[in-house]
Parts: sequence; structure tokens; C-alpha cells
Amino acid sequence: MKIALIAHDKKKDTMIKLAIKYQEVLAGHELYATGTTGTLVMGETGLKITRMKSGPLGGDQQIGSMVAEGKLDLIIFLRDPLTSQPHEPDVSALLRLCDVQSIPLATNYKSAEIMLDALKSKIF
Repeated sequence: MKIALIAHDKKKDTMIKLAIKYQEVLAGHELYATGTTGTLVMGETGLKITRMKSGPLGGDQQIGSMVAEGKLDLIIFLRDPLTSQPHEPDVSALLRLCDVQSIPLATNYKSAEIMLDALKSKIF
């Protein structure tokens, strides 16, 4: 599967924690991430990740383009619902594209765990 990893600033530590916990599962898939998130996850796990630009600099749109073209199978986007994001229109567009294209989207740690557990069990 082709999986994208995205995390708002206050959720980057949570993404690292998730990637470490599911490193074995993630290693068996083609990974993409927005800039800083990808750099941090690679640094902590050694996973091979294709990095896009930082989210506010167009990375969310790059991931959205991949969704629109049918090039992603799953997105884990750990969002910070309590902090205003300057690129919120890009975030909303990405979420809408996932709905339009029926791409599974985890937006918090627990939903990401459920999806990664399904991958681990080969249910998904």
C-alpha cells in the first residue's frame, strides 16, 4: 500500500510514537510524508519515506494531488483540532478529496491504530 503520513506541529511527537510502535508494519509499505513530519519519522525509525514539501508550503496540496490521481491508499493525518492552521483551506481540501476518492483517513492516534492494526492483521 501507499501510505501518507502528515502531522500538525503539536502532533509530530504523537506521529513519531505511532511510527515507532508500528515500524514493522509501515516498513512493508511505500511511505510518503510532508516535509518535517517525514524528516522526524525517518530520523527516529530509519523508515524510507518520500518527502513532500512542508504542509504550509504546499505539502498538503502535493499529497492531495496524489489522492486525486489515485496514487495513495491510506492517509494518516494527525491533526491538531485546537490550534488554528494558516493553511486550513489546504487541509480541508485534502480531507474532502479523501472523501471523494474513498481513501481511508485517520485523523487521530486511535483511528490510526485501528487502521495499522488492520494492515498488520492483513484485514485491510
